[in-house]
Amino acid sequence: MQLTTFSDYAMRVLMYAHAADGRLVTIEEIAASYRISRAHLMKVVNALTRAGYLTAVRGRTGGVTLARPAETIRLGDVVRATEPDFALVECFGSGNQCMIKGCCRLPAVLRRALNAFLAELDQHTIASIGLRQKDFDQILGGNVRADARRV
Repeated sequence: MQLTTFSDYAMRVLMYAHAADGRLVTIEEIAASYRISRAHLMKVVNALTRAGYLTAVRGRTGGVTLARPAETIRLGDVVRATEPDFALVECFGSGNQCMIKGCCRLPAVLRRALNAFLAELDQHTIASIGLRQKDFDQILGGNVRADARRV
């Protein structure tokens, strides 16, 4: 199983916003920090804003910030909000054509595994995995904010 890039970016955006400690951060700044597509990141930020994880401020001096305390944002909830589906195998999705669907025991095992995966993510929050701004500056090259303003 692999999470989509969308979910990966969503968690990275929330971690970055958490590290900013209430400061508004721009999509340009986040994109420059992670060296990822601004266009794709805009979709992620919009989804996180609609889901209530981010608050967006429009305008020249705008940006995004966490909409609620990082301690209340569970990773499992973020993944549930950003993953399109959890159809690990054909029989989990619509249009199942599997010949052994009536007697197969695999779906029950995979459902338990998926539930265990999500339960583990539910034990962690953005705060529990968060970095500090100085960690980002050190890891990502220091002048990300200045570079993003020049874009």
